[in-house]
Amino acid sequence: MRILRTMVAAALLAAPIVAYTLPAAAFAPVEDSTKNDAQILKDAQKKLKNKRFSGVQVSVQSGIATLSGSVKLYADKQDAEKGVGKVKNVVSVVNDIQVQAGETTDQQLADRIGKQLAYDRVGYGNAFNAITVSVDNGVVTLGGHALGPVAKESALNLAKRTPGVQNVIDKIQVDPLSPMDDQLRVRVARTVYGYPSLNKYAINPANPIRITVINGHVILSGVVDNQSDKDVAGIQANTVPGVFSVTNNLQVAGQPEEKRQ
Repeated sequence: MRILRTMVAAALLAAPIVAYTLPAAAFAPVEDSTKNDAQILKDAQKKLKNKRFSGVQVSVQSGIATLSGSVKLYADKQDAEKGVGKVKNVVSVVNDIQVQAGETTDQQLADRIGKQLAYDRVGYGNAFNAITVSVDNGVVTLGGHALGPVAKESALNLAKRTPGVQNVIDKIQVDPLSPMDDQLRVRVARTVYGYPSLNKYAINPANPIRITVINGHVILSGVVDNQSDKDVAGIQANTVPGVFSVTNNLQVAGQPEEKRQ
């Protein structure tokens, strides 16, 4: 037994001594965290010096910046969050900013945004964008189709910068890139607008027959004067070589909106 105790003692003496140390941060004074928050607050306030953010307040605790107050536009609310989010050492941003409510109804707001979108990017394939607008308690939902990501972003920015908009929900589909579809769009446009009774829809860039092409499938949307124009537009689009199908979603002015196919 004495021999066994001697062997155990020798083994313990020979084993390496392991030292467990805590990181230096564990011994850092609490004041460091407070100083860090103070610096974040100072830098965040600089980011909010713009006149657009005059009604915005910011507080910081444990690296989390909380924004409160009010702004005129939904875009200002987003920009305030983006700016403060770039401040050094900010962990996250809680955006409690309120957007000032407008005096217009949801329908008036939808009409205003729709009119802005109608003239958006005229000369840049405007007729190939078919973006829809709906508003519920100041929350705007944009749907439909955009020719590309630039057209989509432009539409979203228009809505965000419209007074009275509380939020913007993005449901816009960007049409896939395809040289064949690009060629087909132009051919369909020439064929549809080239028909004598449909020439008038090419005069006002805000009220064209909108043409969406996805993998050879064509969707017509917009508003026409009468049923005959709607039917003729569908027939003309179907005559274009390379078109696989045509969905005619054109609405006739003065008639209840039909359910989309």
